[in-house]
Amino acid sequence: MSSFREKRREIEKEIFSFLVVALFHVIRMFYRCKCINYPDKKCVFALWHAHQCGVFSCNLNRRTAIMVSSSRDGEIISRAANAMGVETVRGSKTRGGAKASLELIKKIKEEDFNGALTIDGPKGPNRIVKKGIIEIAKLAGVPIVPAVWWSPQKTFLKFNSWDNFRFPLIGTKLVMLFGNPIEVPSDLSEEKTELIRQKIENDLNELYKDIKTNYRQYLKEGKK
Repeated sequence: MSSFREKRREIEKEIFSFLVVALFHVIRMFYRCKCINYPDKKCVFALWHAHQCGVFSCNLNRRTAIMVSSSRDGEIISRAANAMGVETVRGSKTRGGAKASLELIKKIKEEDFNGALTIDGPKGPNRIVKKGIIEIAKLAGVPIVPAVWWSPQKTFLKFNSWDNFRFPLIGTKLVMLFGNPIEVPSDLSEEKTELIRQKIENDLNELYKDIKTNYRQYLKEGKK
């Protein structure tokens, strides 16, 4: 009986993954995202969990690899991300995190990727930065770049989740705003780590205020 249930769950996951990937491809043709202040140099993007679709939306100049949890939901997100041209490494703090971190560091250092992490995932607290991204940036030898996205339009599929995740639907006009690089020193102490963690959190909040205030101007002037 358990074998039948596992097979049924796998089939359900395959079907749902296919539908999500197909939806991504269709919707991407009908919404647009302007990227503002995209960094010239290699980095690790710090994203809120609710904003992870942002890295799928921009026509980025460098390949990006994002860390996605090893959960069932993470498998669906991973397949959708791959279909949109974003590579994934699988793991989280509680499941396969060390291996995934090493894989992400390797892609950044040796394969010329940008990295991306949802700094409050996979289960929150919402918009509270966790320290893992700082260690990854240090070992990869790259800065951290906070990034947020926004649209005031109502054309979103909303989820009743801990992070208030929203998925853009047809007709959505988005702006993704990248912050200034945050350098991570090699002599990283516990005190310095906490200062950087707080700066990432503060910068994300400030960027979000900025993008909501200046959305229309960014939409006009930004580069796709």
